Amino acid sequence: MDGKHMQIGEVAARTELSLRTIRHYEETGLVVPSARSRGGFRLYTETDVARLMVICRMKPLGFTLDQMCDLLDATDRLDADDADHLDAEDADAAEDVTNATDRLDADEREALLERVRTYRQAAAEQVEKLRVQLSRAEDFADTLSARLDRNAPATRV
Repeated sequence: MDGKHMQIGEVAARTELSLRTIRHYEETGLVVPSARSRGGFRLYTETDVARLMVICRMKPLGFTLDQMCDLLDATDRLDADDADHLDAEDADAAEDVTNATDRLDADEREALLERVRTYRQAAAEQVEKLRVQLSRAEDFADTLSARLDRNAPATRV
């Protein structure tokens, strides 16, 4: 196997996800392996791993699978449009670029960017809530430590 593709076990180790979770994300359409080996094994690329990492970052913030799918769809479409735009710039001026008809118009692009902004705002709000929860948890742990320190038997010197 070349260095461009990874089997599911390596992806699981890199993402700290179980094989079952990765397969579940495939079943839901969140991450589809880029290829299959001749033996039918799932093969993943760095792009697939990056996509799984987005999911890993969204999950603790409380995003649903549908929301993850929606955000990934928006970013995929924006990325594809950016790639098409770069391909068009690289093409000779006289060449007809076939992807030109697939490009996003300004309104579509702005709508996708607004979806991404909405998710960014929701993520920021969740992060703030988690900071409050973490602060409370740290206070609780400190309270328990102080209680234990007060009630610890005196040690003899």
